[in-house]
This record gives sequence, structure tokens and C-alpha cells, in this order.
Amino acid sequence: MTFRPGIHLLVVLAMTFAGCAKQPVATTPPPDPLQLLAHDITAATALPGVRRAAWGIVVQSLDRDERLFALNPGTLLVPASVAKLVSLAGAVDAVGWNFRFETEVRAAGPIVDGTLDGDLIVVGSGDPSIGGRAGQALSVWVDALKAIGLKRIEGRIVGDDNAGEEPRPQLAWAWDDLGYTTGALWGALNLRENRMTVAITPAVSLNDRPTISVGPAESFRLLRNRTTTGTTDSSLLIWPEQRPGEPFLTIAGSVPAGAPPAELLVSAGNPTLWFASGLRHALVEGGIDITGDAFDIDDLTANPEWATSTVLYTHQSPTLAEIAQPLLRDSINLYGEAVLKLNADRDGLPTNDAALEGLRTRLTTWGIPTDAWQLIDGSGLSRRNAIAPETLVAVLRRMYDPAWTSPWISGLPVAGRDGTLANRMRGTPAEDNLRAKTGTMSNIRSLAGYVRTLDGEVLAFVLLADGFEGSGREATEAIDRIAARLAGFSRVAE
Repeated sequence: MTFRPGIHLLVVLAMTFAGCAKQPVATTPPPDPLQLLAHDITAATALPGVRRAAWGIVVQSLDRDERLFALNPGTLLVPASVAKLVSLAGAVDAVGWNFRFETEVRAAGPIVDGTLDGDLIVVGSGDPSIGGRAGQALSVWVDALKAIGLKRIEGRIVGDDNAGEEPRPQLAWAWDDLGYTTGALWGALNLRENRMTVAITPAVSLNDRPTISVGPAESFRLLRNRTTTGTTDSSLLIWPEQRPGEPFLTIAGSVPAGAPPAELLVSAGNPTLWFASGLRHALVEGGIDITGDAFDIDDLTANPEWATSTVLYTHQSPTLAEIAQPLLRDSINLYGEAVLKLNADRDGLPTNDAALEGLRTRLTTWGIPTDAWQLIDGSGLSRRNAIAPETLVAVLRRMYDPAWTSPWISGLPVAGRDGTLANRMRGTPAEDNLRAKTGTMSNIRSLAGYVRTLDGEVLAFVLLADGFEGSGREATEAIDRIAARLAGFSRVAE
């Protein structure tokens, strides 16, 4: 056989190309977006500072009625202020968004030539907004009474709180919360969210007691001074203590010598006496003379004339829709307690127990099992509160407004914009998008609300982290990472 190089080369090349054409092309399937989402959420729960936490997470698509992710959805966890969502949802079902609290001003005696011969009684029904972020100042009341010709009161200013149970802390409220505004007690009468200001002026000499002062309307509040004057380069550190069994509020800490007076916001104590004292001061400042002092009706012997008192002025609160805005956005505990009471049967006394019973009936009607939640108060301040993430998602689904215009949606803080989320998730897809209620307690962080994904899909989500081992900052960062990931989620594989 004769060797022919050209032909041999052609044969070899043909065989080589034929072999290459038969080789399969290796392709990698695109990652599943839901699997990636689950991976990223799980990774966030294992970050330093939160890996020992008890996590409860549910992510639910409202557009597709599909559960995207769940971790311990039925586990009962402490919700902190996220509990306010349940209190408000029940109240809306009970009384509607247009409900208004009413407070009456009554005259226990005749008015002759502008002088009331008897006590002025204020009968409350639990309005938390008077003088606060959602309500009007007492100057409106003064103008209304002057408009009917009242110039002088020959009697006392009496706060009647008998339309509600006696103000008290709810079960398992930490005693060291009670001196702060977060632990302010709710009552049938409330003023300026039951917060007052204490001024602490440092002494001239080192280690001497600073001077503590309050305004004339706050003078009824018993205070114990346990502050000291520190060196000029020392730090300002002051705090209130409402110790169990003590009638006075202790102000403790240190203020630097030579510093201007420091101001400390504290709880006002007895809300009924606080209201009566505040109203008396406002009336006097407005030009109405008063001979008597301010009293809580429980501290007085019953006056027969109270039963025949006549209504001089009826104050209506803003609507529940308006009250809900600072309740959700600023997470005011006092508002949460007031709103919970609206769940009680309207024919009975709105006690905490009656309100919880009414709430239990409503949630059962909504298909939520009674063993899937256990709330003790309306604000979330109690550590005995426990709720399953799937219960909160059920409430979010029931209250959802596709137009995002309801008081429920508009009241929730917006990430990176306002309320308790004003400084969170900035520069992420959640900014100016996610709306959610926050919850904060020692070693507890929570977030529950709504977010739109990159595809425009609306998700309801609940993120609860209980008993984390690290700092609050680390826990907040882990929750925000998950929330921002939900905002950046897309079902389109990259």
C-alpha cells in the first residue's frame, strides 16, 4: 500500500472534527430562586450574636397565596411590641376605624354669674391621646369652658376613672420599666401620654446633691433624689426607678459639675391625679380661678352632688384610624393598652381580662387556634406574652389592603423613612418600600409587616428572634438583612 501524506492528513482531520461534534455541551441549570432565598435567610439566623436565638420566621406571598419560607412557624415566642398588631386588629373589628373616645367635664353644683359652686369632675373613658402625639392640648378644653361663661370654681378638680379598672402594671412587666415612659400606666384618664419632665441641676460642690425640680402641674409626684454631682469631665448618667412598694419615684445617677440642667422624661405615676392636676393648672393659666386642689376620685369620700352633676363639655378623641398612626409608627405602649381595652364587651367594664376575652373570641372567629397565642397585655411589654409567627401572619393577611392606603398600612413605619424604622435598611431594596411593626426588648427583636419584591410581588412576613446571645445591634442587623433580602427577591433566575 502506497503512503500518501495529503490524503492521510485529511482523514485524520475529518475524524477529529467528527469526534468533537459528538461531545455533549456541559450546562449548569440556573439556581432556584426560592432555594437561594431559603439559604440566605437561614444563613442570617446563624450570624454571630444570634445563632443561639430561638427564631420564628414566616414569609407568605399575598399575591400567590404561597408560603415562601418558614422556620418554627408554630412555636410560641415573645413578640415584644409586635403584639400591638394583634391588639389593634381586634379593636378595629370590635369598634371600627371611626371610633372615638369621649371624656366628659361635669359640674357638681350650680353655676351662677360664671362661678361654679362645687367640684368640676372629669369622667374619662380611656382616651390615650389627650395632649399627646395624636390628640389636642388642654387649651381646647379651657377655651370651651370659658366659652360657656365659666370664670371661677369654688371647689376641686376631680378625676373620675371609674369607667376603667384601677391603673396598674400588667402581669410580668419588669419593675425597672415602670419609671420610664415606656412603663407609663394607662387609665380612664390620661394626659400627654402620662409622661412628665424632671430637671436635674448640678450642685456647686463636687459630690453634693443636685437639685431636682418639676413644673407646677407635676408637683404632686413624690420624688426621691439619689443623684450626685460629678467632676466637670464626667459623663451625664441619670435614670428613674419606680421601685416595688415605694410611693415615690427615685431619680438616680450623676450630672457633671457646671453643666446646664439635665432633663429626664419619666412616667407620671397615677394617671388620674396627673390628669386632674394638669387640667387644674391649664384652667388657672387660662384665667379661671380655682379654690380647691386636684384629686383622684378614689381618694375622696363620695359627694352626693356628683350623682346629679351636669355635663359642661364633652371632648371627643381623634378616630381610632388617627390614633393608630403614632401607635404603630412610634410604638407607644400607652396607646397599645388603650386600644386593647376596646376589645372588651361594650356593656361591661373594660378590664384587661375582659379585653383579652373579647380578643380571644375574635381570633377564634378568624380561624386562629387559641393555643397559637397567649397575650397578657396590649402593648407587648410583658414577657409572658407568647405568639406563633403563623398567628401574626394570619393577622397581617386579614388586615391587608392591596391599595396600601388603609390606616393599618399607612400607620406602619417605612424602612429608612419614619417611625421606629427611620434609620434602618437605608440603601437597600427595602428602603421606602417595606412597612412593618418593630419590637424591642432585652435579648428580643422582632419585625412583622409587608414588603414588595423586585418583581412587585407583595409578601407578608414575620421575623422573631428570642433569647439571642449577642448585642441588640447584631440582632437588628440580622433581621434587617433578612428583610432587605425579601425586598430584593425575584423569581426570575439570574
